[in-house]
This record gives sequence, structure tokens and C-alpha cells, in this order.
Amino acid sequence: MTTLLIALPFGLGLLIGSFANVVIHRVPRMLVSSQEQDSNEHYDLCWPASHCPNCHTELKLWHNIPVLSFMLLKGRCSFCKQPISPRYPIIEVANALIWSICSLHWGMNLAGICWAVFGTMLLVLSVIDWTTTLLPDTLTQALLWTGLMASSTGWLSLDLYQAVWGAMMGYASLWTVANAFKSITGKQGMGPGDFKLFAALGAWLGPLALLPTIIFASLSSITVSILLRQTKYQDQNGELPFGPFLALSSVLIVFTGVDVFTRWLGW
Repeated sequence: MTTLLIALPFGLGLLIGSFANVVIHRVPRMLVSSQEQDSNEHYDLCWPASHCPNCHTELKLWHNIPVLSFMLLKGRCSFCKQPISPRYPIIEVANALIWSICSLHWGMNLAGICWAVFGTMLLVLSVIDWTTTLLPDTLTQALLWTGLMASSTGWLSLDLYQAVWGAMMGYASLWTVANAFKSITGKQGMGPGDFKLFAALGAWLGPLALLPTIIFASLSSITVSILLRQTKYQDQNGELPFGPFLALSSVLIVFTGVDVFTRWLGW
């Protein structure tokens, strides 16, 4: 039974991870394409067909097998022999692990599927934010509404009342902090995408999880920023996207439970 709880979600996670790669690659480009008024080229998640980003040759079906295709091709395009980014198999395996861990933790049920979807969406948003500093509305809103839907149907232990308040307080809190920071310093500390992501996290975790999430996200982002500056991977004026740290902190709270942190904070 334990083998089934790992193998089936792992295989499904690989397939969904392959699609996650498509979303990560295409959604930021779709935003740019939609802003270019003179562009008549249609571009979405389905069109054009999967192709090599270097030579633009359309890929065969066997080129798109998660992880296995990368290994068989030895990390190079079958046509132009240019290197394929290792990010693709890494994301596929990472997503497969997310689905397997959720299956082991919650079981192969609706709750396990909901939290696996939650993990996949956070993985996608984190990679997009880290590489482009964008948190697309289409994805943050999808995360928000799926959280509210899961609560309203009883698939999550969080009731709809708490989910709605979590979403409202998540958005309002970061919006208030960001605008106060801008008024005082004249600089923009975080973008509206962070507000919307925090609102979505509130819809999944509830209002009590918001403060621990923001505390650990802030501490982890500061720590990583200091380390990157010391290792010269980031200059002194460089800024890190905040979305990945919000995502990691929320996952920590999902698996440990908000009660651990509320007791630690003395609530």
C-alpha cells in the first residue's frame, strides 16, 4: 500500500510537472505578447506546439516524456544538439515529490489532491517570480479561487468563513505595509502580485497562519539575501522576489500546523 501511495502520485506528479514547465515558460511570454498591440501572433499554452527554444523545430511525442526524454537525449536537442536546460527535469521531479509527499501525508483522497495542487501552483509561481519577478494574476487568482472552492466543498478542514477572512486579511495587510513603506521611503518595497499571492495563501491557510507566514518569509528572504551578497551572486542594491519565500513559509506551516507557531508566538 505504501508503494502505491508513492508510485502512483509520483508518476502523476511527473506528468503534471511537465505541464508546469509549459506554464512556467509560456505564461510570462503570454503577458508580454498581450501587451504588444502590434503583435498578431497567437500565443498561449497550446499554441504553438512544443518546440526547441533554440532551433524552433517542433518536438516529437517521445521528446516530451518527463525526465526520460532528457536522459535519452543526454540533455541536448535531438535536432540542433544545443543543451536543454536541466530546469525541466528538476521541476518534473520536484513536482513528483510534492505529489508523493502529499499522498503519504493526507492519503490518496480529495484533501491530498487539493494540497498537491496547492504545492504545484506554488512551485510554478515561485519559479516564475524568481526568474522574471512576475506573479501573474491568472495564477494567483486561480490559487485564490481553488482555495475558496476547496473550503466551501469541505475538501479542506478550513471552513469557508475562515478562508474568506484569510484572503481579505492577506491582501489588506501586505497592501497596507507596502503603501506605508512607499510613503515613508518613496520606494516600492513589494508589488501587487505579492498582495494577491498572500491573499491566496490566506484562503488556503486561514487568517491565523498569516502572521507566522510573513515572519518566516521575511526572515528567510533576509538570510538568503545576505548569503547571496556575501557570495557575490547579488549586488548590494539587488532585490530578491518575495513570492518564493511566501510559498516556502506557507508550505512549512501546512505540514507543521499553525498551532505550533501560534503557541510559539504566545497566542
